[in-house]
Amino acid sequence: MPSESEIPIAYQAASRRFATRLALFYGATFGMIGTHLPFFTVWLKAVGIEAWWIGVIGAVPALTRFTILPFVTSAAEKYSLRGALTVTALATALGFAVIGTQYLPVAVLLAYAVTCCLWTPIVPLTDAYALGGVARYGLNYGPLRLWGSAAFVVGALVCGLLVDFIAASQLIWVIAAVAALGAVASLGLQPLDRPMPPSTAVLGASALLRDPGFLAIIGAAALIQGSHAAYYAFASITWQASGLDGLTIAGLWVLGVLAEIVVFALSPRFKLAPALLVVIGGLSAVARWLITAQEPSVAVLSVVQLAHGLSYGLTQVGVMGLLVRHVPGHVMARGQGYLAACGGIVSGTASVVLGLVYASYGQRVYYVMAAMALMAAIVMWLARHRLVAFSSEVGTGSR
Repeated sequence: MPSESEIPIAYQAASRRFATRLALFYGATFGMIGTHLPFFTVWLKAVGIEAWWIGVIGAVPALTRFTILPFVTSAAEKYSLRGALTVTALATALGFAVIGTQYLPVAVLLAYAVTCCLWTPIVPLTDAYALGGVARYGLNYGPLRLWGSAAFVVGALVCGLLVDFIAASQLIWVIAAVAALGAVASLGLQPLDRPMPPSTAVLGASALLRDPGFLAIIGAAALIQGSHAAYYAFASITWQASGLDGLTIAGLWVLGVLAEIVVFALSPRFKLAPALLVVIGGLSAVARWLITAQEPSVAVLSVVQLAHGLSYGLTQVGVMGLLVRHVPGHVMARGQGYLAACGGIVSGTASVVLGLVYASYGQRVYYVMAAMALMAAIVMWLARHRLVAFSSEVGTGSR
């Protein structure tokens, strides 16, 4: 039996091992997203898929987020988060390898749909697993998550460079290779003790959905993150139309992600309540979209892009802080599933609506985005006292 002085050393070693292996998995997971997001549609076009089919195929991930994903996260809760991550990561790598052998639109659609059913749950499952480690080892979420953002940038840049050296029809194998790295990294994840529900806990899935505090969390998060929909879809198009070259556009995107990484790195020093972090994130998004709507110069736009660290990064830190305080550990995966599903519904709807607004009004679409973020900030501000009270009750064991 280890002596008392040895226990903290062993605990710290286990904590570092957990953090390192999770960082590797976050990196592989978001590195794959960084290769997929910009270049999957390029591959589709290169193999002869028509634009209409590309649109249909591109809608599949959003569809699975609010249909299949909650069932996968719920099933993972009953068995093992680590096991679910390994299965989904392996299935994702295999799925993209199968997609690479298909060229007919219907075959690609079917293979992609099956793959997405197990790929889209990976991020919420990883966040649930990370929050389990936060609770178990006293870690901070931000420094764990930043490796995902860094890998996203690296993945996008590497794949972008490879475009000049390999045929676009071979890009799918780059995506599949990075997915395979994620599958390998998943094998190194440490098992976590399954949280035991308190004796008074209500285990039904509807319990979380009847909780006004939880609904405020996922609603505010979905509105703020959904307010980025037009930015993701049309920013590059608008910047290119205004005369910016490809390198400048890439630089603007990288500035935003770098700011996000800095926020994740500094997050352990934040002293404000998580609800207030979400409010600040929402108000930062309001200011960001209002300024962007004015079609500012590149110099101003460069500064505005740094606000991505607040509008996305700070919101993410605040939401994860709220979830770890508000959602019992034994239903955390389900909570992450509901968060992802709500985000998928709002982002998917926003993409369609904002696309119509952009087609008619151009840059004024950012006013709609600002309204979404403002609504989220108001919701979280009104709910903050309830969320703080709930956290206090959990901390004293009165719930």
